[in-house]
Amino acid sequence: MSDTMIHRHTRLSIFMHWFNAFCWIALFLTGLGLIKNDQLNPVGAWWPNLMRSLFGGGENLLAVHQYLGMVWAAAFVLYVLLKPRDTWLFLKEVFTMSPASDLVWFMKMNLKMTLGKKGLRKFNMTPDMPPQGFYNFGQKLFAQASVLGGIVIVATGMIMFFSTIFLNNPDPVAWSRTIHYLTVGLVFAGLLVHIYMAAISKEERPAFMSMFTGQVPQHYAKHHHQLWYDQVAGKNKAES
Repeated sequence: MSDTMIHRHTRLSIFMHWFNAFCWIALFLTGLGLIKNDQLNPVGAWWPNLMRSLFGGGENLLAVHQYLGMVWAAAFVLYVLLKPRDTWLFLKEVFTMSPASDLVWFMKMNLKMTLGKKGLRKFNMTPDMPPQGFYNFGQKLFAQASVLGGIVIVATGMIMFFSTIFLNNPDPVAWSRTIHYLTVGLVFAGLLVHIYMAAISKEERPAFMSMFTGQVPQHYAKHHHQLWYDQVAGKNKAES
C-alpha cells in the first residue's frame, strides 16, 4: 500500500552525512595504520604494514591522514559559517532532552532489541514507545558524542600536527595522542550501534533510506517521531 512521503532531509544535509561517513571510515582506517607498536596493535601488525605499503611509507600515510582530517574539519566549519541557523537548530534539537520520556524510551528500546516484546512484558511494560522529536533519544546520544568527540578529535589532531612545526616539547603530543585515540574509539563504538540501527534494523530502515531520498513515509514519521510529525502536520494544516 502506498504511503504519503514527508520531507525530512535537504540535499546539503544528505551530502554532509555521507561526506562525514566517508571521512570517518578513511580516517579510521588510516589512523589504525599509523599504530605500529608490537605491544599495542588493535588489529595486528598486518594492517599497518599493508597501509604503509599502499601509501609508500609511514610519512605519506601520516600526511594523508592529517590533511584528510583538515578537509573534514574545514568542511564542517564552513557549514557552520554558511548555515548558522541550521547549525543552531540541529544543536538545540540533539542537546535538548526530556529525561523522563527519553530514559523510558532508552530502557524500552534496549529491552525490545535484546529480549523482544516478551522481554517488555516480563517487566510489565507495554510495547508503545514515548513520543520522540526529529531525532529519537538514541540518535541524540550518538549526535552528542559525535559533536563533542569530533571537537576533541580535531583539537588533539591539530595539537599533534602543529607540534611537529612549532614545538620541541613532546609532552603535548603524548597526551593529545592518547586522548585522540581514546575519543576515536568511543565515538566509533557509537558509530557501530548507529550503523546497526540505521542500516540493519528493519524498524529504522525508512530513516536509512531517507539519507538517499530525503523523505520518509508518513506512517514511519507518525510512529517513530510523533512530536516532529505533529509539528509538520500542524504546519501543513496552517499553510493550507
